[in-house]
Amino acid sequence: MLNKSMGSLNMFKQFIGKFYLQKPHWREPNINQCWGKYAMRSSEIAVTGICAALYAVIGILTSFGLSVGGVAFWPAVVVPAIFAVLFGPWVGGVGAAIGIFIRDVIYHGDPLLSLIAGVTSNFAMFFILGYFSHRRINPQKTVLSAIIGGILLVGGLLLPTFLLPAESLLFTGLSTSETIALFAILATVSILAVVAVFAFKKEWRTFSVGTVIGQGVGAAVVSVAVWAYSNLFYSQNGYFTAPLPPEFIPIIAVWTIATEIPFILILCPPIINVCYKAFPSLNRSHKNEEKAK
Repeated sequence: MLNKSMGSLNMFKQFIGKFYLQKPHWREPNINQCWGKYAMRSSEIAVTGICAALYAVIGILTSFGLSVGGVAFWPAVVVPAIFAVLFGPWVGGVGAAIGIFIRDVIYHGDPLLSLIAGVTSNFAMFFILGYFSHRRINPQKTVLSAIIGGILLVGGLLLPTFLLPAESLLFTGLSTSETIALFAILATVSILAVVAVFAFKKEWRTFSVGTVIGQGVGAAVVSVAVWAYSNLFYSQNGYFTAPLPPEFIPIIAVWTIATEIPFILILCPPIINVCYKAFPSLNRSHKNEEKAK
């Protein structure tokens, strides 16, 4: 068994070496390529498949049964985030979309829900993260993204819990004080993770900006999509037995942002740095520095 595992690892290293060490793999994200004609190379398609498979498997293994509005507590977000930074926005976005679809079909067996909410939000989230990760963003935009992220978290927390306490209790099963405590902890951890990256990891600032923007867009898509699906396709034997009220859109959005940002900002940078050390050619920033010299 050990020999088989070592053999698989060596094959993976050979694949990475063949396709990514011998020739440049990362293409500068271009707005015309992003929304116009774009052809993925065979190497990118292969890495996208690896991303999708890892995302699906780790997503299944880390499904702890915690969810709000059908959106699970989701540590597996680190997988497509890493691939989006290392191999570009298309690999991260498409890999995440395929991976979440596989996981959802296995986990809850509702492909339509996954296509409407999971696939769309995951593609948007990790495409945006990968797109912004290697772009130069001035400090003003960096601070603005942090402020917007904080407002979204706080606003989404206060609206349902303070203005709709009875509905919040019915939906979450938690009292107003318990809900505030839970979301306050998650929001605080998320904001502290962003602040820590801004203050101590300057080289990861654009990554954190991409994370905040991508998570914001992805959370908006999934929260609205889940609400719409629950109102259109609820049934006694379905995933949703009753339609969700629109007041819970911000709860789902805040849950999505606050439970995923900490994993991305805390775990991704050290893992990506290890990948850079193992395969220096993956470090596009290092390449730019070499060209500048």
